[in-house]
This record gives sequence, C-alpha cells and structure tokens, in this order.
Amino acid sequence: MRILFLGDVMGRAGRAAVAERLAGLKADLRADFCVVNGENASGGMGLTGGHAQLFLEAGADVVTLGDHAFDQRDMLGFIEKEPRVLRPLNFAKDAPGRGAGVFEASRGRKVLVAQVLGNVFMKRAYDDPFSALDTVLRAHAMGPMAGVQAVLVDFHAEATSEKMAAGHFCDGRASLVVGTHTHVPTGDAQIMSRGTGYLTDAGMCGDYDSVIGMDKSEPLRRFVTGMNRERFSPAMGDVTLSGVLVETDDRTGLAREIWPVRLGGRLQHSLPA
Repeated sequence: MRILFLGDVMGRAGRAAVAERLAGLKADLRADFCVVNGENASGGMGLTGGHAQLFLEAGADVVTLGDHAFDQRDMLGFIEKEPRVLRPLNFAKDAPGRGAGVFEASRGRKVLVAQVLGNVFMKRAYDDPFSALDTVLRAHAMGPMAGVQAVLVDFHAEATSEKMAAGHFCDGRASLVVGTHTHVPTGDAQIMSRGTGYLTDAGMCGDYDSVIGMDKSEPLRRFVTGMNRERFSPAMGDVTLSGVLVETDDRTGLAREIWPVRLGGRLQHSLPA
C-alpha cells in the first residue's frame, strides 16, 4: 500500500494549492491513502470546518491538526461531527473529537492514523506523548490477520530529538512516523532498523519565500528591531507541496520504501517514480 502524507498546510495559498493539486498528485504517485496536516490552513492559525471539508473533498482521507487545533472556534463543533479530522491524542482530556482512528483505504485495507503533541520547547506542557501513543499502538497490531494493515503517526513537535525518539519508540509498530510543526522539510527520510518509515519533518505546503510560511516583512522587523508593528500573515507566493510517501508491506504493515515529496514552488522538486 502507498500512503501519502502532506505537511502543515499554510494559509490561503497553501490551502488552494492542496485543493487544486491533491487529486492529481495521488494519481501520479498511485497513493492508496492520504493524510493532510491542516492545522495552519485558515489564516495561518487553526482550521475551520469548511476548510477541513475542502481537503476531504479534494482527496484527503484524514486531516490532522496540532497545537492550534481549536484556534478556529467552529472546529470545536465540527470535529465532533467529522471523525476524519483528528486532534492530538494528548491535547486535553476534555477536548472534543479524538486523536486516533481506523480508516479504510483501497481494497478494504485498514489504516490507523494517530497524532500526538511533543512537549519539548512547546508553549505548554501536554500529557505524556509516549504513553498516549503506546496505548493506541498496543490496541492495534499490524498485519493481514490483525485489525489494521498500516499505522501512521503524525508527531507534532518542536524538537528534532523528541521526534527522533518517537520514531525509535514506534519502530516496528508503525508503518510511518512523520514529524510536523516546524514547517521546514528535513532530509533524513529513512526506514528504521525494525521497519518503520521515518522523517523528522514533512515541511509545509506553503510559500517558502517566507519565514516558515509567514510573509517575511513582519518577522524580519521583529528580529531586527525587537518591536511589533503588525500581525503575522501567511505568505501568498508560489506554493511548494511538501510531504512524504511510504510504500508498505501488507503482510507486516512495515515500510518497504520511503520518498520525500516536494512539488512546485521554490524547493527542488522530488517525486518518486
């Protein structure tokens, strides 16, 4: 099975690019299942229900969120009605929605998708991400006779070290562990020693002529002068779609091959055959 993951969608430009290109990208890559992280798609902070629906209609099987999960207030109600939108497992015990789910891919195959928030350098302390993941992974073994044929973990975190630790923690129990949140794609796509595909950060679907997706004028002013003048706003130039594609073995659920995906915009193009 081929599973496509696209990193944090950034603002109106990123949102439009994913909506326009996702169906064609899935066809070109022969993807059986697709997950999109949409937590910055609505004005750079959070995701509205309408914009989540746009991604689902464009071909996303699941949309994940992150630390900005409920910045857009209507998501509080929308996520209760739409099980294909996931907030982090360890966000808050009373948060609406859920942090993991089993979804159907092509030919009736089942995919577990889970998202969790890291703690290192984040603005608030969340519940332990490792114990939250362990509970879910123990309940969903992979394999042809098991409940699921693949497992994808979106680890939404600031620290590279914490993401790497999560990859090793899930190694052999997940098909893919992919980091999100920092908006800069890393070059370490690999298959770990026990068979889990791993990438520290998928990058963003946004304009890279920016400061992590924001129009560069205000971030530069704040770095240079230490003073704020305006609110941050998402950059609106050419968009690069950034993410990762993993091919799994249906017998074991483990990764057979992994490729970074970068299409359009300013970054060097990289697409698997």
